[in-house]
Amino acid sequence: MHPDKKMNKKTNQFNIVIVGTGGQGLITLLRILAEAALSEGYDIKTSELHGLSQRGGSVEVHIRFGKEVFSPLVSQGKADLILGLEMQETLRAYSFANSGTTFLLNKKIVSVSLVKSLSEKEILKRLKKISKNIILVPAEEICQEKLGVKVVAGIYLISLTSFKNLIPIKANSILKAINKIIPKKYLELNKKTFKLAKTY
Repeated sequence: MHPDKKMNKKTNQFNIVIVGTGGQGLITLLRILAEAALSEGYDIKTSELHGLSQRGGSVEVHIRFGKEVFSPLVSQGKADLILGLEMQETLRAYSFANSGTTFLLNKKIVSVSLVKSLSEKEILKRLKKISKNIILVPAEEICQEKLGVKVVAGIYLISLTSFKNLIPIKANSILKAINKIIPKKYLELNKKTFKLAKTY
């Protein structure tokens, strides 16, 4: 079991790094989390670091919230939560982790041309060297099976962070942020995704 995530007592802050590839909607996830944290009265700083955020390129986003936050970037070894939408990309965020960091991973490996893909077992072995708090979720499979689309896997995972107490933000705040940020034509699908995460 993973202990409920609370603010870091020393710093009164919570640090999240989200990694994935272009086309996975990381910026939308960042906006939803920032909106949810704002609605709960936190000070927030966010940052988007793109390799090339066209489809397939590496994307990394940071969100820090708490009583008072000065820098938008999570420092090395200071992430409370690392959310990986693709498993190999998660290894890029390794330097932000410490023994108390939770890794929430989408069970997905994308093979990139010219680069040898690592196996799921190898990726998990490397991550476990720094933290034992690893949660592997077949988010795309679940969304495809229950909703008929994979594209909402990221929404599924950020909803899950709240339902499983991996972040100090209420689930209702995430839902309100989804209502505010997601365009109307995709809203119903995203709300269904949020509800689906509750049953995981």
